[in-house]
Amino acid sequence: MMLFFSVMEEAFTLSGFNDTLGYRAVVFSLASLCYFAILSFNVAIIIVIVSDECLHEPMYILLCVHCINGLYGTAGFYPKFLADLLSSSQVISYHGCLVQAFVLYSFVCSDTSILTALAYDRYVAICLPLQYHSIMTNRRVYSLVCLSWLTPFCIFSINIVLTARLRFCRTNIQRLFCLNWVIVKLACPGSNTVINNVYALATLSIYVVHWLFVVWTYMYIVKTCVQSKEDRTKFIQTCVPHLISLIMLFVIVVSDLMHMRFTSSDLPLSFQNFSSLAVVLIPPLTNPLLYGFKLAMIRKRIFVLTGGRFLASFTF
Repeated sequence: MMLFFSVMEEAFTLSGFNDTLGYRAVVFSLASLCYFAILSFNVAIIIVIVSDECLHEPMYILLCVHCINGLYGTAGFYPKFLADLLSSSQVISYHGCLVQAFVLYSFVCSDTSILTALAYDRYVAICLPLQYHSIMTNRRVYSLVCLSWLTPFCIFSINIVLTARLRFCRTNIQRLFCLNWVIVKLACPGSNTVINNVYALATLSIYVVHWLFVVWTYMYIVKTCVQSKEDRTKFIQTCVPHLISLIMLFVIVVSDLMHMRFTSSDLPLSFQNFSSLAVVLIPPLTNPLLYGFKLAMIRKRIFVLTGGRFLASFTF
């Protein structure tokens, strides 16, 4: 970590804000509303799960961790984003840029790991119901949670150290926030970035394996559900919100990766900004709504706590 803090202090300019200067008041209001909604919805789900002992089961514990991770990721973006909208200059320090890149990358990868753990939980619950409690013990659940957080933190700590060793000759980041691959592209000509690229590909491979595992589990889940009406009901009640979360995250991440690598210079800045914001807007905002409305036990608990006022206007 001494290497991280020994790098000479610099400042980067976030030129992605150039497209919002004419209507920053509107963007600030919408972003503030979205962040408030994200905080409210995720905290509500966390409180419901923590306060109700009936929900202290593997699936709900993982959902609670999923919401906590959403709060972690958005905290790495929204406060700085809102401050920049109010500022006359949109700059970020070198250290601040590395920290933000670390938080956002680890947030996305932790989300992937937690959703993979949820897929494994649903696989055991539906395909191996008699062995569920012997397999999904508290110890195993806590191990999955620790791995979901510690693995991305360790991976991206090394990533940040590899980036911190580079010298930079440019300071213009054409984004609303810092991403590690963008920082690396600002390195001076002749800088050795090969190891950064190889490490990034190795990291990508790890999370591709996560997605392949998810596909494998759902192949078996669907195969099992076809044979039983009870399993089909369980799939609709517990797997559909998880599957929607998975699909959303996959589409957002892959779309952003594709346009970053191949078409970013050809697309309007406003589209690039929306594509960048999607990962810190859509999953953290919609996931607690999906779980709160579609999972019967959480929905009933919210109904009890609010006296039925909050969910009275929704039908499912």
